[in-house]
Amino acid sequence: MTAKIALKDRIAVVTGASSGIGKAIALGLAAEGAMLGLVGRNLANLEETALVAQKTSSLVVSYAVDLTVDSDIQQLKTRIQADFGNTVDILVHCAGVYVPGKLQTANIADLDLQYRANVRAPYLLTQTLLPMVLSQQGQIVFINSSVIMRPAGKVGQFAATQHALKAIADSLREEVNAEQVRVLSVYPGRTATPRQATIHKMEGKLYQSERLLQPQDVATVVINALNMPRTAEVTDINIRPFQKT
Repeated sequence: MTAKIALKDRIAVVTGASSGIGKAIALGLAAEGAMLGLVGRNLANLEETALVAQKTSSLVVSYAVDLTVDSDIQQLKTRIQADFGNTVDILVHCAGVYVPGKLQTANIADLDLQYRANVRAPYLLTQTLLPMVLSQQGQIVFINSSVIMRPAGKVGQFAATQHALKAIADSLREEVNAEQVRVLSVYPGRTATPRQATIHKMEGKLYQSERLLQPQDVATVVINALNMPRTAEVTDINIRPFQKT
């Protein structure tokens, strides 16, 4: 039987690690013994994640970064190299922005913001760190959204960015497969996160977190995929709440 890939002491960079799914994935990786670079805009929240992660991880570093700013991404690379060396085993993209709106009335600036945060930022961050991932024959995870699986009104801008993110991941997978790098896209349904609470409020709906996916549910499938033997590559995972909402 082929042995599992050990995540212990692997270097993992996780964006959006200050809350929600990103935080859950970071803590799941820490529980496996991975070393963590936590990326987000809110340093205080990142440090809260770090405090928990440090119980099981030998090295956890928080990076307060605005991924929509190119210079911040370049500085992030320099800081990661200083703290962890010139290698990254796992890169998890979980940061993003959601702004709803009808096409007829939506502010085009909201489209620009979502493009920059949801498409351009993960593209540039991947491009910047890819040599470090290639050197380790590592793994890249894109946390996408189930919104691309079913059309809905008022989400055209956000859905467009998620389709673009899928295209980036699919193309990248073909480019790096020969280099033994694995690329995974995950499409969670509605998940009990601060963003989802805000979305429910926008929609005028009662927020019942217990009826939604939990961040730990998504983290579990991601960790399992990362642990798959090298004879397999998980390319896409759709996960939704068991109870319809």
